[in-house]
Amino acid sequence: MCGRYFQQRSSGDIARHFGTRNATPNLVPSFNRAPTQDGLVVRRHPDTGARHLDALRWGLVPRWAKDASGGAKMMNARSESVAEKPAFREAFRKRRGIAVADGFYEWQMLGPKSKQPFAVAMADGAPMPLAALWEGWREPDGTILRTFTILTTAAAPELAVLHDRMPVILPPEAWDAWLGADEADEAALLALLKPYPRKGLAVWPVGSRVGRVTEDDAGLIERDPLAQPPTGLDDPPPRFA
Repeated sequence: MCGRYFQQRSSGDIARHFGTRNATPNLVPSFNRAPTQDGLVVRRHPDTGARHLDALRWGLVPRWAKDASGGAKMMNARSESVAEKPAFREAFRKRRGIAVADGFYEWQMLGPKSKQPFAVAMADGAPMPLAALWEGWREPDGTILRTFTILTTAAAPELAVLHDRMPVILPPEAWDAWLGADEADEAALLALLKPYPRKGLAVWPVGSRVGRVTEDDAGLIERDPLAQPPTGLDDPPPRFA
């Protein structure tokens, strides 16, 4: 799953990395982004074909929803059912995007009331491109609320000790197909929604403060010196390029 992530780069740096063409949104970076907060999403403009970077609210609200209160529960969508589930199937066909993070958090359960948080980032320090869907919902006053959800898949085997799910990370060669710039049928799109190889990721334990959504500073992604992580899940935090 993906219930919390961090984006420490500026919107401008992200816009340059993805080659977006619209005015860059003024979204303040966050080390503890949570559902119902705004996040950066790369989308393809339907008329020009250019990539755009926009700030959308995390937690998808389907067009047919009576109100927006259920959005937080739709922060994630399971890739195995995304083409059929009513809340996501139209967005899967027509409104795919890339949610941009620098990494995400996951919690390893140590006991009934004990858990160890971990940070997961790209091993080379690059931005982390997460497969997403977006939607527009009309509010009672006529304004459009644009929201997104992050797709998940089975965790890479080495990460399953933390959680059995992980967000779908899209390599650069998949971006055009996912965004709709390259033609791809449903089967080809679903084939992109697979676990990212462990060797391409950096994983390390972090402190428990990240569990409090009010905490938001660079110290959240520092390695927890008191943690005793499982073998193979204690990489040095990357230098974010």
